[in-house]
Amino acid sequence: MKSTEELRELYENELKPALQSIEKTRKGLLIKYIVSIGGAITSFLLALYLGETYAFFFYFAVVAILGLGFYFFFVVKKQYKEYRDYFKQNVVREIVRMIDPQWQYNATGRISETDYRRSQLFSTRLDSYEGDDLVSGKIEKTDFVFSELHTQYKTTSRSSDGKTETKWHTVFKGLFAHAEFNKEIKGRTFVLPEWALKEINKTGFDLSSAQKPKLVKLENPEFEKIFKVYGTNQIESRYVLTPTMMEAMVNIHKKYGRRVYFSFIGSRVYVAMSFDQDLFEPRVVRSGVRFEDMEQMNEQFKLIQVLIHEMNLNTRIWTKD
Repeated sequence: MKSTEELRELYENELKPALQSIEKTRKGLLIKYIVSIGGAITSFLLALYLGETYAFFFYFAVVAILGLGFYFFFVVKKQYKEYRDYFKQNVVREIVRMIDPQWQYNATGRISETDYRRSQLFSTRLDSYEGDDLVSGKIEKTDFVFSELHTQYKTTSRSSDGKTETKWHTVFKGLFAHAEFNKEIKGRTFVLPEWALKEINKTGFDLSSAQKPKLVKLENPEFEKIFKVYGTNQIESRYVLTPTMMEAMVNIHKKYGRRVYFSFIGSRVYVAMSFDQDLFEPRVVRSGVRFEDMEQMNEQFKLIQVLIHEMNLNTRIWTKD
């Protein structure tokens, strides 16, 4: 793993100049955000409080809101996209390259929906499947793929006044990864956050299939305070979840303090770690020229290294070479 000193050197020599070069663009975007949104709110208030008395204010406000809306969605959004693209190519890509020059980075790529489904961690129907920042590569013997994902479903209902209301519900938001597992298994083993089954409809974890996974009891009290394990083959699940593996999962939970899900299916291990905020995105509200932000991104990208090394995936046992 790369040291903080190496990241600091990269930041001072390459990332900081790149960030400083777009700081003027960021400030310009912030002003345009304030003008667009603030102007629309002011116009709405004028129409609300003066529109009934002075028709001029009402029509002025309507025209202003429409104009500012057009400006925001067709001009400011385009400029933000250009700002974001520059940040992805000149900052995010360089952090990935520093961690490992052989890793492949695709700013607009994402884990395929097929692989997401194969994990069987979230079986809720989806109406929106979005993601970006796809990274793939190998760490020693182990290949991996991961990206940011945000999956949602929607519900519609009719209000008391007859209007149709649509609400969006998050199924998963965060980093999703899959990697080669060092054991060839026939069954399915799921390691879920302890609270997950209390909100089964939210997580969408499917316990109603023909081969319903059953609760697996393990002799690790600390592990069982954090996770619940379900498997289709009790003996195989215990082989998968060795004392070293359980200790690694506890360490990962402690290190990142996030809800994390695992599934072991076939020759792959799938990992989903929840984050509330969008990752690897440029700042607009405050300066992006901050080493702390680069450290945070570096830690998030290094998550796959932590997983593979902590879980000892490079050790080939059973039928693996």
